[in-house]
Amino acid sequence: MVTILPNRGTAKVKSVLSGDTVVLLGRSSGEGHKAPEVTFTFERVTAPRMASKANSNVDEPGAFSSREWLRNLCVGKTVSFETRKQGASAGDRVYGLLFMPDPTDNTKQWNLSVESVRRGFCTPKVLGGDTTDDATENGDGSGNSVEDYEQALQSAYKEALSAHVGIHSAKPLVRKLMNAGDEFQAMTLVEKAKRICTSGTVKCVIEYVFDGSRFRCIVTDPELESSNLLYGSFTLILAGVSCPRVGNPRLNPPTPSEPFADAAREFTELRLLQRELKMTLHGTDKSGVCLVGTVHHPRGNIASEILKNGLGRISDWTIRMMSPGDVPPLRIAENSAKRANLGVFESYKPPTLTGASEFLGTVIEVISGDTLTVLPNGETFDDDSKLKKVSLASIRAPRAGNERTGKPNEPYAMECKERLRVLTVGKSVKVNIHYEKEIPMGPNNTEKRQFGTISVGKRADVGEVLITEGLANTQRHRDDDEKSIRYDDLLAAESISKAAGKGIHSDKEYKTKTINDLSDPKKAKTYAGSLQRAGQTKAIVDYVFNGSRFKLFVPSENCFVMFALSNVRCPQPSPNAGAISRGQARPAEPFGDASKRHSRLNILQRQVEIECTGVTQGGVMTGDLYVGQGGQRRNYCVELVASGLVTVDQRKIDYGEAPKVLVDSQTAAQNNKLGIWSVQKVVKDVPKSTSFAKADEQLLDIQMSEIRSGNHFFFRSVGDESAKVIDDGMKIFTETNGTDGAPCEIKAGKLLAALFNDGTSKSWYRAKVIEKLEKGKVKVLFVDHGNVAAVSLATHLRPLDATLGTDQIPAVAKEAVLALTKVRPLEEDDGIDAARMFQSISWGKDLKARVHGETEGQVVVTLYDSDVDSPSINEKLTSEGLARIATSKESYAARDRMGNSDSLAKLKKDLKAAQDKARSSRKGMWIYGEIPEEDEE
Repeated sequence: MVTILPNRGTAKVKSVLSGDTVVLLGRSSGEGHKAPEVTFTFERVTAPRMASKANSNVDEPGAFSSREWLRNLCVGKTVSFETRKQGASAGDRVYGLLFMPDPTDNTKQWNLSVESVRRGFCTPKVLGGDTTDDATENGDGSGNSVEDYEQALQSAYKEALSAHVGIHSAKPLVRKLMNAGDEFQAMTLVEKAKRICTSGTVKCVIEYVFDGSRFRCIVTDPELESSNLLYGSFTLILAGVSCPRVGNPRLNPPTPSEPFADAAREFTELRLLQRELKMTLHGTDKSGVCLVGTVHHPRGNIASEILKNGLGRISDWTIRMMSPGDVPPLRIAENSAKRANLGVFESYKPPTLTGASEFLGTVIEVISGDTLTVLPNGETFDDDSKLKKVSLASIRAPRAGNERTGKPNEPYAMECKERLRVLTVGKSVKVNIHYEKEIPMGPNNTEKRQFGTISVGKRADVGEVLITEGLANTQRHRDDDEKSIRYDDLLAAESISKAAGKGIHSDKEYKTKTINDLSDPKKAKTYAGSLQRAGQTKAIVDYVFNGSRFKLFVPSENCFVMFALSNVRCPQPSPNAGAISRGQARPAEPFGDASKRHSRLNILQRQVEIECTGVTQGGVMTGDLYVGQGGQRRNYCVELVASGLVTVDQRKIDYGEAPKVLVDSQTAAQNNKLGIWSVQKVVKDVPKSTSFAKADEQLLDIQMSEIRSGNHFFFRSVGDESAKVIDDGMKIFTETNGTDGAPCEIKAGKLLAALFNDGTSKSWYRAKVIEKLEKGKVKVLFVDHGNVAAVSLATHLRPLDATLGTDQIPAVAKEAVLALTKVRPLEEDDGIDAARMFQSISWGKDLKARVHGETEGQVVVTLYDSDVDSPSINEKLTSEGLARIATSKESYAARDRMGNSDSLAKLKKDLKAAQDKARSSRKGMWIYGEIPEEDEE
């Protein structure tokens, strides 16, 4: 027999399972080792069975009273034990006697078995026997013999029978156990406890501890008996704290406990298990079955003690249910454990910041309802990297939508952003950074974002202002996330906002505000008259495109407009990432970025006054813009000109239309060499197209732009300045005029703008009318690319600006033919094969072209796909039988027209050799031997 306990000793009672069985807790063998536990049952007595699933959750009569008497008497106290049976003959428990001091006389010991029988909570297993007074030594069975103990039991049993106590009473208590979610709703218990129970707290016994912060409880408060909630069983989640989960060895495979889970459970068991305590119930979890509450222990707050010892973390979602005044002690306790690296915080390190944790600055732009950019004091805004992007710590503002994907704004997204703009933009603020996070910004791209508290003026936290007004929520953090140091204040503000039903917490349906967007040219021209008649109008600068062009919101008209300062020209700033990705990037000009930064610094998201004087063909309003108020009110256009950040339109000066104040300001800036005038003006040569003289042979680098047949094509010269000029010009033309067609004159040879979709977007390109077709179609040649298309007269054509004509910028694509070669037409198989081979060896590559001259408007070339000493493409097509050499008459005529005949003579010789090889191999057109005579002509 294996000895579990010594014959005699002392132990602490951990819990009471029934009126005759307890769990004894021994001493731990060392730090990190669990204290041994033994199930101890009274010898030779039995108590009524407690409610369980085996007996339909109904106690045997008097079972709960029996258990409660023993629980109140000895749980958490030290008792003496005397073993009678253990080991193999006793199964998994020990049988014996328990003793503790008599509450009325500390010099005497109570035998708990005998006292339990005497009070009618247990009965002897064997009834009857000698019970004379001299049969026992002490009258309580504390003698050494079994007979003494048995006689004491029989004597106590007769006393209980005669007194009709305990299970011998007329109506012993029979408890029906009720489970939350089955027999009653958990929320009902919360509401009844707040309304009926004294001080809103309910008495409960903690029956079982799942882990350090989750318990099974039974309601024992008699005040709830009338509500039929007495003896209700429920799971309680301890408010404000979350402990590591204990594993389950019964699962297959068993799940291990999380670190410090067993320590947290043991910590809680020693202090709460089977204690009857008052609890404040706050609410339920998402399932509506488990309750969330605070346990009131006579010696203090158990949640605070758990956190102080590092056995749990603050639970964000449950702490929201608590009273704000109860939260600070929990924060203090957790911070103490973090500093000492206790328990679950053993590897905790304070957040590391890449910059200063506190700085002063000026807010430049509000990006969203919870994110803005700040220029620190002492920094010069000479680069965007000087701006610090800061998000409000522990604040979640409603998200703005995305027009491209069709995602709408969340309710109050615009109101939140506008409120933050009013509070911060252009004002001096104090920023306290609390933590940093990596924010995903697209595929394989992240941004390290700083989160902090921003105070402005008398407002200690603008985030709290947003929450108080119902325009934002507090962020739902994970338990191990860093938070704002004012998180509890934010939670308190949110609870007040919810109670008042403000903003996002309102039950009223949110009505989306529609704002007219006049960036569309047609709409802009329609509204232009009313804006011009309105005179000076207040507006808010929503976006800065460059130093003199903006997107404005006009509150009085409830519309967005594109606005540009009149009479001036602003240098081009660096392209943004979107323009680069779309291939629409334009090179930056000197002081273009400086001009844009000046406008961002001084007027972005500020209130201004505008006076519209006109509208462009692209729907951009033009006029004057004024900033500041009272004595500081100034014409912003004059400010830019005087700073040398824009120039007065020279045409306006030449025609005498430029205001004198602008001309004088520009003259002063020129004399002082400010901004643009500090850089020596670079005179650019007018781009010239590559020309081909008949007598001069040239070697060019080219790329294919269109292939018409096996020897007929269009090409662009690599490095041709005209190509870049016209490409940029047509992009500007598209941005200015949109993609709608316009009436125009149609006649052969007329140069127009034709709309073409390259697979990414529609754009205007220069095109020459070839002929007018039926059904409103027009056949055109795109002169800068060489392709031909039939387009709609109504929707795909419009007049071309005179500055973009071929007399100003020559056609970029040159029509060419392979010298001394002839191919079959595309209607024949050999013609298609020739075109395909020509495409496969030339398309998308940089080629070498030996230009021999021009004939009938076509450039005559020899092409090479590598160096000029390798076989030419002319020769390769001929060697495959897909091209043949020109007739002798044609060859002599070409050599006469080209002037320099040496290279053509060599080419003819090489082509002759290649053709002879193809003829002998019966390749291509030579498959049947000699070609027909009509093909020779």
